[in-house]
Amino acid sequence: MIFVRDKGRMCNNILQYGHVYAWGREHGRDTLSMRFAYKYKYFNISRQLKHNFLAYASAKYAAKAGLIPTVTFDTPGEPTEEKEQIMLKHRNLVVEGWEVRFYDLFLKYKREIIDLFAFDGKIKEKVDSFIASSSAGTDIRLGVHIRRGDYSRWQGGRYFYDDATYVRVVRDLVSLFPDNKPTVYICGNDPALDKDYYRKNLKGINVVFPDGDQAEDLYLFSACDYLVGPPSTFTLVASMYRDIPLWWIDSKDSAASLDKFGKFDYLFRHII
Repeated sequence: MIFVRDKGRMCNNILQYGHVYAWGREHGRDTLSMRFAYKYKYFNISRQLKHNFLAYASAKYAAKAGLIPTVTFDTPGEPTEEKEQIMLKHRNLVVEGWEVRFYDLFLKYKREIIDLFAFDGKIKEKVDSFIASSSAGTDIRLGVHIRRGDYSRWQGGRYFYDDATYVRVVRDLVSLFPDNKPTVYICGNDPALDKDYYRKNLKGINVVFPDGDQAEDLYLFSACDYLVGPPSTFTLVASMYRDIPLWWIDSKDSAASLDKFGKFDYLFRHII
């Protein structure tokens, strides 16, 4: 068994595990996500019998005691052959690291990865009902991701945008679809977001703040027609489910255009 020790947030974990899962499928090896064995119980993967807290704890302490080896991928672009040989040699081991990447295999098994991370039925039922009631009379759903929190520090705050920037982005985004009646869903991680500012400055646009938890927001984004936000694995994973066009705002002055939208198969190889 390859135990995948995930790092970062939920969507980082989905991608990290997906890479190792795909490698395991290609080489006939079972894999287990240590994070989804006990946390983020929103997906099909967490209902698998092998994904449980006991399996997580056993792998964690076996690795800590040196009973099973740990292979760490922590250098961007490093050769993987030697580490893959270790992965093939040992029956049980832990794989970890931000830089585990098997892009071609991920795409080969992407449909299986999407099925593993299909959403719990209760989440789907709740969000589907919310979408139906909040977007009645409109014909296109646009998802806008406002990322604050750690983005005030990450890369020196490069992708930490103010409300005025996001308002302009929403206006520009809507203007790309003059023949449609849009609903704009704004989700993010800023509990102090000034929603009245957006409503005041986006009059005439059906702007909705779902206020769901992270899994509900991810599923809602996966049901949108277009996605916009700063570079983030959250919108990237949301786009994966239905190959949704995604525009990563790379600067506060970036202007909207349809040619700036990319698809998952390209963007996940070019995470900023």
